[in-house]
Amino acid sequence: MSEAKTPTRTPCTDGPLAGVRVIELAGIGPGPFAAMLLADLGADVVRVDRPGGPGLGIDPAHDVTNRNKRSVVVDLKAPDGPARVLDLAERADVLIEGYRPGVAERLGVGPGDCHARNPRLVYGRMTGWGQEGPLAQRAGHDIGYIALTGTLGMIGGPDEPPAVPANLLGDYAGGSLYLVVGILAALHHARENGAGQVVDAAIVDGTAHLSAMIHGMLSAGGWQDRRGANLLDGGCPFYGTYETADGRYMAVGALEPQFYAEFMRLLGLPDLAPARDDIARWPELRAAVAARFKSGTRDEWTAVFADSDACTAPVLSLREAPHHPHLAARATFTEHGGITQPAPAPRFSATPTAVRTGPALPGADTEAVVRDWGLAPDWAPSPASRPDPAVHNPQ
Repeated sequence: MSEAKTPTRTPCTDGPLAGVRVIELAGIGPGPFAAMLLADLGADVVRVDRPGGPGLGIDPAHDVTNRNKRSVVVDLKAPDGPARVLDLAERADVLIEGYRPGVAERLGVGPGDCHARNPRLVYGRMTGWGQEGPLAQRAGHDIGYIALTGTLGMIGGPDEPPAVPANLLGDYAGGSLYLVVGILAALHHARENGAGQVVDAAIVDGTAHLSAMIHGMLSAGGWQDRRGANLLDGGCPFYGTYETADGRYMAVGALEPQFYAEFMRLLGLPDLAPARDDIARWPELRAAVAARFKSGTRDEWTAVFADSDACTAPVLSLREAPHHPHLAARATFTEHGGITQPAPAPRFSATPTAVRTGPALPGADTEAVVRDWGLAPDWAPSPASRPDPAVHNPQ
C-alpha cells in the first residue's frame, strides 16, 4: 500500500459543513438520509456503493437521498475492498454505516480498524435496535421499532388500529436526525480534543426520546395512556382532521381560547363555543364540527380560513404541497434535474445551502474522488477487475 498523502481540502462549497469529509457505506433508509442532510449542509459526502446495489428499487437518478453526494463502488468482500475503504477513512472526518452489529467488524471496516488509521474519525452507526440488547441482532423495520417505544400506539382513532406514519417517525425522525445530531456533537468534540468516537444511533432510542413531553404529561396526569383520548392525539374535537364535501380533509389546531373562538366564528358555530371547556360535550361538538365541514369543499373552507388565526389548514397531497402559496414563496420545495423535491433545511444567513448536484450514480465519481481526496492513482480497480455486480448485501 502506498504511503498516505496529506491531501489539500476540496474547494469550499456552499453550506456550513464545507470542508467536512464524510464516507457513507451504502444502505437504504435512515443512513442515506442522514448522509444527504450532511451533504445538503455542504459536507463532501462520498457514498461507497456496493456492486449491484443496494437501492430503493427505483432508477438511481431519482433517488433524492443521494443528492449532493459523490459515489465510488467498492466490493467489501473483495481482497482489496476493506483496504480501499480504510484509505478513505484515513482522510475522512466522519463515516456512516448501517449494518447489523458486528458486520462492519467482520468486513474489516469497524471502528477499531478505522480508528487505527484515523483516531479523529467520527464513526456513526445507524441501526434500529442499537449496538447491544436482546434484539440487537434481529431484523427489523421502522414500524416495529416505533411499536416498541409506545409512539405507534399513540397514533390513530380509539376504535381503529394504530395509524402508520409512513417511515417518517422512526427511520427519519428517531433515526436519521439523531444520528446527525450525534455526528455533529462528536465532530465538535474531535476538533476540540483530537479524539474521534463511535456514535450509536438507534431508532428505538431516538423515537423514545421524541416522546419526552408526552411522558412528562403522562406522569403529571395530563395524558391518558390510550389512543384518541388526549389533547394532541385527535381526542380533542378542536385538534384533528375533518372530511369535506369533496372527500378531502381540513386540519384543525385551534387549541388556545382566542384561536378557538375565531375558528368557531368562521365555521359558523359560535353558539357551541362554550363546549370547548366541557369534555362531556366534546362528542356533541365533534359531530357539529364534522357536519359543518361536510357542507363545503376543501377549497371553499380553505378560502374561509385563509386570512385568520383559526389555525386551520387544508390537508394537501405530496404533489399539491409545492404549489401552496406560502411554501412556494419560501421555496420550501425546489426542482433540480427535473425532480421536484424538498429544499435543504434549515436555512443559514452566512453559509446558504442548495441542491448542488442530482443523485450520485454508483461509481460515477471515482476519478474525481481519487484526485480530490489524494488517493493513490491505483486506488480504483481497472474495469476488467471490477467485482461482479451480482454480489449481495453483506448483511
